[in-house]
Amino acid sequence: MTGQLISYIAPGAPATRQPAAGDEPFVRPEIGFTPKWYRDAIGIDFGERWHLDISYRLESLALMRAELDRRFPGAQIGMPRYRPDVTDALTGVHGACVIAGIYGLPILYRAEQWPVTTGTPLTEEQIATLEPPDLDNSPFFDNLLEHVDDIAAKLGCAAGYINWQGVLNNAHRIRGEELFTDMFTAPELCHHLFNCVCTTMIDATRRLRERQCVSGFDVSFFTVSNCLVNLVSPELYKEFLYPYDRRIAEAFGTLGVHNCAWTADPYLDAYADIPHVAYIDMGLESDLARARHLFPNARRAIMYRPTELADKPMSAIERDMERIAGEFGPCDIVAADIESGTPDERVLALIDICRNLSGIGALR
Repeated sequence: MTGQLISYIAPGAPATRQPAAGDEPFVRPEIGFTPKWYRDAIGIDFGERWHLDISYRLESLALMRAELDRRFPGAQIGMPRYRPDVTDALTGVHGACVIAGIYGLPILYRAEQWPVTTGTPLTEEQIATLEPPDLDNSPFFDNLLEHVDDIAAKLGCAAGYINWQGVLNNAHRIRGEELFTDMFTAPELCHHLFNCVCTTMIDATRRLRERQCVSGFDVSFFTVSNCLVNLVSPELYKEFLYPYDRRIAEAFGTLGVHNCAWTADPYLDAYADIPHVAYIDMGLESDLARARHLFPNARRAIMYRPTELADKPMSAIERDMERIAGEFGPCDIVAADIESGTPDERVLALIDICRNLSGIGALR
């Protein structure tokens, strides 16, 4: 492993991160499509069977790989750069709902979308007595570990990445919208919930990684998904969430920070205080030059909105990429969640723009 992480969107899976290979292009596109894109194209059902049946998932991965190679020849969309010698049959399992599943939340699996949690959020009284689940006696986690073992038995190596999300995302699934009020009215309750979730994230990750390591797939990093961070002020982030992001970074030694396409400016100073940040992404409206200054050793990435790729004039997209390369490069361009209405020609054009800019960047 190098010291950086890069974006990674396996076919049929939400975006996550993987170790960098060390020879990434100056402007590297990472392209990803929604489950509906694949269902519309080749009829894959992303319901519960996709997440639990290894043979079915391997069949669907082969179909998705063939469709990507047919429509985007030579682009290597969705291909792992770390350990490309082994088949990734794990990334995407249970979507972003693994921690929620460990806490007993019902998960709804859907034919053309990623899983979501359902059910009633926990009450204040339930949160007050909440404890991290006993992972030695967790049916959901036991099944996940058995699934990893089954992948290793079938393929020889359990390669891939579980999407553990971030403390805020997971806590929101458990507590619901009341979480944001709790920060003002019941701060100790908030910290109790965040501590429970953070403890589970670290413990579950370590246990699962041990199983993967035995099979020959050894990685040690964590990526936190702070998709909801713009719903809290920078002051609330520093008080309530920063301590847990830092705790995770110290536990694993390498951290990726995912912010979706939000403007990351209000949180950059706090993020810069977290050790071992090896990847950080943000929206195009962020102060890119300042972010590059604050994170010179991390792989940086722009989350380029799928609506912009679908609707913007290509000349405007090219100008966006030129600005990103100049102010933010070297970096990834993460074009995730592309829907089936987006013409393939636009995806190919974005890849070509990044390739051309990488040639220019290499001369700097």
